[in-house]
Amino acid sequence: MNTKHILAYDIGTTGVKTCLFAVSEQIKLLAFASAGYGLYTKPDGGAEQIFDEWWAAICSTTKEVMAEQNAAVDGISFCSQMQGMVLAGSDGLPVRNPMSYMDQRARKQLKEGMAHGLQVSGGNIVKLLKSLRYTGAAALSVKDPVWKYKWVQENEPENFAKAHKWLDVKESLIAKMTGQFVMTRDSAFAALLYDIKKCDWSAPICKMLEVDMKHLAPIIESSQQAGTLLPDAAEEMGLSAGIPVFGGGGDASLIPVGAGACAVGDTHAYSGTSGWVSTVVDKSMVDATYMLAAVVGAQNGLYNYFGELETAGKCLEWVKDHLALDEIGIYLEKQDVAQCFEAKYTSLYEYLSEIIGGSPAGSGGVIFTPWLHGNRCPFEDPNSRGMFFNVSLDTGKTQLIRAVVEGVCYHLRWFLEVSQRKLTPSDTLRFVGGGALSDVTCQILADVTGKTVETVDNPQNAGAVGAAAVAAVGLGLLPNLEATKALIPAVKSFPPNPANKAIHDKNFAVFTQLYKANKKLFAQLNQ
Repeated sequence: MNTKHILAYDIGTTGVKTCLFAVSEQIKLLAFASAGYGLYTKPDGGAEQIFDEWWAAICSTTKEVMAEQNAAVDGISFCSQMQGMVLAGSDGLPVRNPMSYMDQRARKQLKEGMAHGLQVSGGNIVKLLKSLRYTGAAALSVKDPVWKYKWVQENEPENFAKAHKWLDVKESLIAKMTGQFVMTRDSAFAALLYDIKKCDWSAPICKMLEVDMKHLAPIIESSQQAGTLLPDAAEEMGLSAGIPVFGGGGDASLIPVGAGACAVGDTHAYSGTSGWVSTVVDKSMVDATYMLAAVVGAQNGLYNYFGELETAGKCLEWVKDHLALDEIGIYLEKQDVAQCFEAKYTSLYEYLSEIIGGSPAGSGGVIFTPWLHGNRCPFEDPNSRGMFFNVSLDTGKTQLIRAVVEGVCYHLRWFLEVSQRKLTPSDTLRFVGGGALSDVTCQILADVTGKTVETVDNPQNAGAVGAAAVAAVGLGLLPNLEATKALIPAVKSFPPNPANKAIHDKNFAVFTQLYKANKKLFAQLNQ
């Protein structure tokens, strides 16, 4: 097999990771760079980003990677956050700031469009059944893109009038790079306007939700070429014009590929800014009671049965910023341990991981709920929030920090348990994302779930590996995405500790009751 070089952009919520891969008999990471950008939250529940910050991060990291490895690039691909709302003008540039998947301003639009009349699982029964028939899912969350679209239409008519196409995050960057307006199949499905039988936009659902179909871009496959790199974009990126640019995929579609969990029945867990648990299935299925759905994947004919947590690794970032102070030795003469000349730690997260690893399982009975920006599954409530429950005089910061990691793992276990209403998750759990860099977190996840947890090389880059894989298929290097499974073996394994599992079972039983017990109080404080 000829070696090809692929630039893969993993476009996350708060930053981009740019990876250069050599693809032949394996997918080998040659160079890597990252850059951050803002997520701007608003008092009314808004969450926006700035396109120029995305583009600046793309350009700077591309130049950094290519300075390290001056190879000829054969293809460009993407793995991206999903369910954003980018209304682009005819010039391809956004007419307003992109709205993040975390934006939850559209409560009124959701109520008027779906959550009215006789309801089941928060949706009008007639509209819910119609949505399920055509799309295999339903727009029941305030964070679903269609309600963002309707919010702009109602609140910013001047911007709405300028809109030429409704794009998701990576599609807006494809438009910048190639001048082409497209939506990959998984992005179209995530808009909840995609007919899963006809494999095209659903005219009946668009009519029901009053979406103008002229705003919808042509649908392509993840491995399909969207266009070629334009001279102006190439100059800004430090690349040559004419490089093939592929559709790529959303994070929920490509991370399972990069995790080596892409065969039917494979289950993986992800902990980055957000978190989820997903199992590959070969048919559409939905559990509206617990907000689980089989989302269209990058692989033809396959779906990912999926439950998402809005803030997973973001909770640990919050801990770093607000809890990890001098009490546990984070700062040595106002210098953090990762910057100390003799420190053995590469980051504060590595130090935090070691600290909590020495604390007993169960955090002394303290339980943390990781709902720092509301929650979507197994309950939808933008008013829900994080809390520490059962704090006593004996509770210290080490226990609080460990409780945060355990709380995220409890929520991932909750996904596994409710998914068993429809399927049987695999006995082995592939774990990827930044959270999987910590052996302590991996062991906690194994102990909490009772499953053997496996990790792969560079788990934080699983999405970029998946992006490289779809480009490899498009370039003819691989016959299909399933072929990548053999190229991505597990490198570490963490069997569960039965003694710790018993402790976590007790805490988990309380964890699953905390939302119901506090639902009215959350609403009272946050509506």
